[in-house]
Amino acid sequence: MTAFAPDWLYLREPADAAARATELVDPLLDFLPDGDEVVIRDLGCGTGSLGRWLAARLPGTQHWILHDHDTDLLTHACGSLPRTALDGSPVDVVTEQRDITALRAADLAGTSLVTASALLDLLTRDEVTALATAIAGAGCAALLMLSVTGKVELSPADPLDPAVAAAFNAHQRRVTEDGRRLLGPNAVDVAATAFGRLGARVVRADSAWRLGPDQAELQRQWLEGWVGAALEQLPELRPVVDVYLQRRLEMARSGELHAVIHHSDLLVLPPSLEVAA
Repeated sequence: MTAFAPDWLYLREPADAAARATELVDPLLDFLPDGDEVVIRDLGCGTGSLGRWLAARLPGTQHWILHDHDTDLLTHACGSLPRTALDGSPVDVVTEQRDITALRAADLAGTSLVTASALLDLLTRDEVTALATAIAGAGCAALLMLSVTGKVELSPADPLDPAVAAAFNAHQRRVTEDGRRLLGPNAVDVAATAFGRLGARVVRADSAWRLGPDQAELQRQWLEGWVGAALEQLPELRPVVDVYLQRRLEMARSGELHAVIHHSDLLVLPPSLEVAA
């Protein structure tokens, strides 16, 4: 699994929060048990940004189990989630350091909801299929947010935008050093299909980052990462893309750049519950 620096995760949190598909919360509430404790497992929790966003939007007593491979991130996350729910009920938080790709249905027994943010695109087809099988087998819901779709819109446009985007998307689908072929922008379609084949109900919603001039630092760090990944995939682009990056960074500094980075959110519910799309 890819490791992310806490500073980057904190910097992106406001953009994540603004992008998340709030329209998926109401159908989720229809599924969650009324009056009983809700057990929520957050996979790859990072600094806990999804928990901070969601816990206060859900009523009732909540028990959050935060999963990550990074002990420092788990410590950050555990101490930062709200301790009261939407209706003032208590929220308690524990952590588990484990390989989330090895989770099976038995591991999710008693879980009401599985959540994850910016995770699916870091997984392989087999890993997504196994996760879907575990969630469906346990009969719990899933809220899987902010998976990249590969579509980026920059304004003003530049002739090199499509080439950089294509190289970045290829990098997201790369074969890693340990032989894992990542899904990248294909992850949402693969996950939705996997859950659908298992009889689950899937609701999909757009969740785009919309970065304006007031987010120049986030624009800068995102641009450097986006272009850096593209060059790692296609080093032969460097002579023209180095100049392209400097041009884009100057636009960000001067407040001229607007960026829309598209993501997709999935709400997955057991087949017994009817959901309005």
